[in-house]
Amino acid sequence: MRILGIDPGYAQTGWGVVDSIGQHNRPVSFGVIKTAPTMADNDRIHFIAKSIGEIALQQKIEICGMEDIFFTKNISSAIPVAKVIGATVHQLSLLNIEVRMYSPLSIKSAITGYGGADKKQIQEMVRILLGFEKIPKPDHAADALAAALCLAVFNATNMRMKTQ
Repeated sequence: MRILGIDPGYAQTGWGVVDSIGQHNRPVSFGVIKTAPTMADNDRIHFIAKSIGEIALQQKIEICGMEDIFFTKNISSAIPVAKVIGATVHQLSLLNIEVRMYSPLSIKSAITGYGGADKKQIQEMVRILLGFEKIPKPDHAADALAAALCLAVFNATNMRMKTQ
């Protein structure tokens, strides 16, 4: 199964593609979609969603795992990210690609086994699980690969449960 992972952001949206067969995962490609602060808000959101759609088509994506929005104090900074998520989910739905949303806690737990893991621990596990020599850069791409791996872990667990 070819999985697209997404770490949504307004200035930078990370993406990562992983091939997953059972419990075996291998990296395919990853990167970041950047928008300039000089762009109009609607243009930024449209550019990100359109770019994700193009990546999905080029990479022959079957399913997508995306980090869900998380905010603590400043809801106004979460609103643009929520708009990016909505536009991206819409774009992928037009391509008949299912999107599964995962909380940061779910991603941390799936990747490290510990919901309180910090960013460096997650990135190190992404490096190990995908066989990279170094942690993938930039950080948003590593986070997107973590979202893809989270979906892969949940799928593998569901498959094991169905066969028991």
